[in-house]
Amino acid sequence: MAKKASGRKYGRKASKKVEKAMHEKKRGTLRSGSGKKVTSRKQAIAIGLSEARREGGKVPAKKTSRKRSSAKTARKK
Repeated sequence: MAKKASGRKYGRKASKKVEKAMHEKKRGTLRSGSGKKVTSRKQAIAIGLSEARREGGKVPAKKTSRKRSSAKTARKK
């Protein structure tokens, strides 16, 4: 039987930062890195997690895209 992973995925700092970012988004004061107003809920969450990550909070690493190797994409005869 597989062992179930325990514990929280995100820490309290991450929760607080996301909450703050969402509040700013609602008021219309949240800005992205380029200075534009943030209207997307997903972007607000990403900004909150990014800030928590910068301050050493418990946040999983960003997902990275993987490139396929040319051998796998080559056609089979």
